[in-house]
Amino acid sequence: MSSNGTALVDVPVTTTRSQSAETTASSAPRPPRLALLDGLRFAAAALVVLFHYTAWHHGFWGTAEAKDAWPVLSKVSVYGNMGVQLFFIISGFVILLSAYGKGAGRFVGSRVGRLYPAYWFAVLATGFLVIVMWPQMGSGLGAKELLANLTMFHPLMELRHIDGVYWTLWVEMRFYVLILVLMILRLLTIRGMTILAVVWPVLGLAAGLMNRETAAQNLMSEYAPLFCGGIMLFMIYRFGHSVLRWSVLALNVGIAAYFTGLKGPAEALELVGYVIPAWHYWVIVVGLFAAVALLSLTRLGNVQWKFLGILGALTYPVYLLHQIWGWWMIDHFTPVLGQYVTLPLVMGIVFSVAFLVNRFIERPLAKPLAAATSRGLGYLGGRLALKKKIETPVRGR
Repeated sequence: MSSNGTALVDVPVTTTRSQSAETTASSAPRPPRLALLDGLRFAAAALVVLFHYTAWHHGFWGTAEAKDAWPVLSKVSVYGNMGVQLFFIISGFVILLSAYGKGAGRFVGSRVGRLYPAYWFAVLATGFLVIVMWPQMGSGLGAKELLANLTMFHPLMELRHIDGVYWTLWVEMRFYVLILVLMILRLLTIRGMTILAVVWPVLGLAAGLMNRETAAQNLMSEYAPLFCGGIMLFMIYRFGHSVLRWSVLALNVGIAAYFTGLKGPAEALELVGYVIPAWHYWVIVVGLFAAVALLSLTRLGNVQWKFLGILGALTYPVYLLHQIWGWWMIDHFTPVLGQYVTLPLVMGIVFSVAFLVNRFIERPLAKPLAAATSRGLGYLGGRLALKKKIETPVRGR
């Protein structure tokens, strides 16, 4: 039993609200989209962009380090890489929101339609930059890496990213595959998600504490509590409050703070050159979870400002395109325009191109690609089922 008196029965997350009424703390209708989460995602993207432009150790401003060009701003933007942690928390939330009411085929279709159109454009555009226009940045990247990157599974081939920021996509992809496996096994249930949100982060923590690097990498120890914390926020959002759910959420917040407290200071020192105490990152992680909870579990979740949806739609193409193209523009514009004109100009160009990518590539292609993928998987599943039926011997009475 949950603390609010409802039975924590094993109801699939893909069940409709009316069918799962016995597991729902409240049947109040929810808005179709959490607009303020879109705004939060946009803010996270802007922070990541500022981190890579003004804090990350590069010399494209004409100084030895970016922080030398931005000695004041970099003391704030050094925390911008925490936008990635926020992305993973929100991803844990919205992936369940996306899977809700869908079968495995539709789920895969929705992910393919969401991820690949902008990604293909970004890979080709950035590949052209680092292979043809700016080969010194590519450091030997070629057609093999370009073609492999188009699949998004190039890490399995042990091939490099065309753009370093794509590492997060591989983390996300592995999380999506895990959710897909749970859907196929019919374990995407209230109980199943709760167990996952306890077992996965705890195993990752154990691997980290025991210095089992391979196990920790396979378990994505640093990111599991971020995803699972987002999952628990979704469970509270969709099925109501309970002591169990809040306790599991708190467990994940603690584990996420622990790992971020290790990685954050190390990255700040290595990538920027600043010494930052771990407690800064503990506070940030708690604040990120609190922000997602506030914008999804309170009346703020009812806010429906359309412009926030537009900003949220820009987040993905901005993330895909901003880093290397931004550095190239900074390198070429700064000697002519100066850094104080170049920074807002480059950010404006990146966000404008992201708008065009969303308008003319993502929006026209996402739904057709998702539908085609779902139909293809449905056809393949039907053929496999028919083949199995034909090959199964008929038993006599």
